[in-house]
Amino acid sequence: MQRARSVEAKQQRERAILDAARELAEARTVREVTLTDVAAAVGMHKSAMLRYFETREQIFLALTAEAWVEWSAWIRGNLEAGDGRDRGAGQGRDQGAGQGRDQGAGQGRDQGAGDGRDRGAHAAAVIARSLAARPLFCDLLAHAAMNLERNVSLETAYAYKTSTLEQVLLVTDHLRGLLDLTVQQTRDLVGTATSMAGAFWQMSATPGSQLEQMYTEHPDIAHANVEVEPRLTRILTALIAGMRVNP
Repeated sequence: MQRARSVEAKQQRERAILDAARELAEARTVREVTLTDVAAAVGMHKSAMLRYFETREQIFLALTAEAWVEWSAWIRGNLEAGDGRDRGAGQGRDQGAGQGRDQGAGQGRDQGAGDGRDRGAHAAAVIARSLAARPLFCDLLAHAAMNLERNVSLETAYAYKTSTLEQVLLVTDHLRGLLDLTVQQTRDLVGTATSMAGAFWQMSATPGSQLEQMYTEHPDIAHANVEVEPRLTRILTALIAGMRVNP
């Protein structure tokens, strides 16, 4: 393959490399994909590919940054700020006006608490489901902190961090409006959700893995298999509930 000479051609070549790395990682997991594998997939010698990415880790770090952007947009588009809050507040006001101040106030408080719990449980379920539905993102999340950030230049690491933190800020601002949490609480929520999703995915018996074979052959220990979505949902539900009790 000839060397890309124009800016547009270079961008197209970089895109081809990223797409090839993504496809390989989806089929094999990030851990098992080498720089040689990616080079072969795009028809390029490994040394030539280093003109576009300094290391294998930079390729997957770029994919992680892209995955953050996609997930952030999905969360903000599928968790509506104010969902349930207006309905609960409206019911409290209407009932208070029609049935007396004391009774209305009591019902408003009870319904407000219920709406808060419902919003928290709903948000936890949506966040967990969105992460479990993105196995490559979960895989990348686990590897980003462990090794991807540690084998790139400072400039690349800084660019990745600033891009990711921007997406975290967008998600936390959205969740704060939805769940009435503090800035720090929403940061902790997003950090917990994404870090645990990465860890749980590594612990789970993914299709075709040796763990899946082991649990199939030894059903007596199958309960040890980590199912990412339900476990993450339970943890996030409890975390949000605790945060709302202790702001």
